[in-house]
Amino acid sequence: MSLQKRANSFRYAFKGLVDLFRHQPNARIHGAATIAVIGAGVFFHISRTEWMALVLCITLVVALEAVNTALEYLTDLVSPDYHPLAGKAKDVAAAAVLVAALGAVAVGVFVFFPKILTLFGYSGPVN
Repeated sequence: MSLQKRANSFRYAFKGLVDLFRHQPNARIHGAATIAVIGAGVFFHISRTEWMALVLCITLVVALEAVNTALEYLTDLVSPDYHPLAGKAKDVAAAAVLVAALGAVAVGVFVFFPKILTLFGYSGPVN
């Protein structure tokens, strides 16, 4: 593969990211949540292991949102009229994003809840 083709593949991928965040409200919600989580991580001085867990969750949710969006675009192209299977495909793809987002929330609770309790003066067991 030529260097130009490789550069183009990155250009197309970044074009897809721009499209994702420009045209998908849920992606913008995930982006805002990402900014909040990064800010909280900096504020609470979380550990390297906690950062790794959060980065993995953020990456998984955004990647699945991108796959969901791609599937929606493709489904709309091949099935512009309503079809029950097209609806099911979109629903299952959205469910994948939901499952990842709920898992990310759970990880966030594990990471931040003890720190928030400590911030408010709770000194009992939190683990």
